Amino acid sequence: MTQAFYTGISGLRSGQAAIDITSNNVANISTVGFRGYNAEFSNMFEDVLSASGGSSVSANSIGIGAQLQSSTMNTQTGSFALSDRSTDMALEGDGWFGVMDDNGEAMYTRAGAFTFDQNSDLVNPVGEYVLGTMAGNIDLTSNIVTNDAQEVALGDVGEVQKLSFPNTLTYPPEPTTNASFAGNIGTENEVRTIGAGVIDPQGNKNHLKLTFSNPQITAAGTQWDVVATTETLDGTTIYDTQSGVVNFNTDGSIVSTTLTSINNNGAQVSMDLGSGYTGVTSIANTPISSSSSSDGTQGGDLVGYDVNRNAEVVATFSNGKQVSIAQIAVFHFRNNQGLERVSGTNFKETPNSGDAFFMQNEEGENIIGAQLATYRLENSNVAMEEALTQLIVLQRSFDANSKSITTADQMMQKALNMDA
Repeated sequence: MTQAFYTGISGLRSGQAAIDITSNNVANISTVGFRGYNAEFSNMFEDVLSASGGSSVSANSIGIGAQLQSSTMNTQTGSFALSDRSTDMALEGDGWFGVMDDNGEAMYTRAGAFTFDQNSDLVNPVGEYVLGTMAGNIDLTSNIVTNDAQEVALGDVGEVQKLSFPNTLTYPPEPTTNASFAGNIGTENEVRTIGAGVIDPQGNKNHLKLTFSNPQITAAGTQWDVVATTETLDGTTIYDTQSGVVNFNTDGSIVSTTLTSINNNGAQVSMDLGSGYTGVTSIANTPISSSSSSDGTQGGDLVGYDVNRNAEVVATFSNGKQVSIAQIAVFHFRNNQGLERVSGTNFKETPNSGDAFFMQNEEGENIIGAQLATYRLENSNVAMEEALTQLIVLQRSFDANSKSITTADQMMQKALNMDA
């Protein structure tokens, strides 16, 4: 009878612990990135009973009490929910986002509900900073982009930092260095013009105009006079004028030109009229046409920050340019079960989990090592129907252990009364 007391009490204690675990799972069914836990039990003691019959011996065991052996993390990926923000992210498969609190303690989470705060820091809903690698392509004294990075390499685990970005950012102008021209100017004695937009060092868009005139028929083909002019778009200011000649074969393909470059308010622009039939031509009985292209970019102001599917933070500017300025880190552990829950969806590493590390590609470069989806959030991986069923089973077990204690007490009372 004494054994019944111990067995029932141990069942109550382990059952209550399991109910607490399962109840916490149920309470967080709607929590983004929540990881559910499962309760696992073991016998406290066992009596082994041996029985022999004929030539065989059988052994059975009787458990004496139960205990909560461990609570194991459910590592299945939860379902994804649509979001309207690019900063909301979900991981498919293994991997953890890293966040850091004001005390500098790193924690790991599957909850990718991130946003930019008033300081343009990338944070989670409680203000913890998201960890990653900055590209280092921003001059923080002038808030100007110094490098048009298209990809950001993920640094080492020990070098990650909170992702903080300036509220104002400028994409500097890139002056035009080359302008290419194409089209057919025909052979008639008429003035032909081809124009191109060119950017000066101050970020202004100017006009580069080629004026063809006075064609001369020669034994080798046709020769045109050409005048190149750089001026403001309204034509009120002329920065430079260059003159030359362009020679064409008898078939109208270009042979040579004496025009090389022209000044555009402080920047030299080389002029490419093509070769053969790939640039400017002088062909009779063919429609007159013209086209041009040039490099260079006007300056732009920051429109906003977004996150792409490679977990890179991208700055978008008013001139249409996009620049990658940071890489969000995705951490991995050799034993996810060894992570210790800090609170809610945050975990910290332990000796059982091992140190956090980054996946690497064949070239030895650090990569996020997981499929990432933007405009998505990972729901809790707790299934409502399973959790409620488990809770009912545990409550029934709790009731059974309570009744076993009551029954043992009644038997003890009867035994004492018999002695009386």
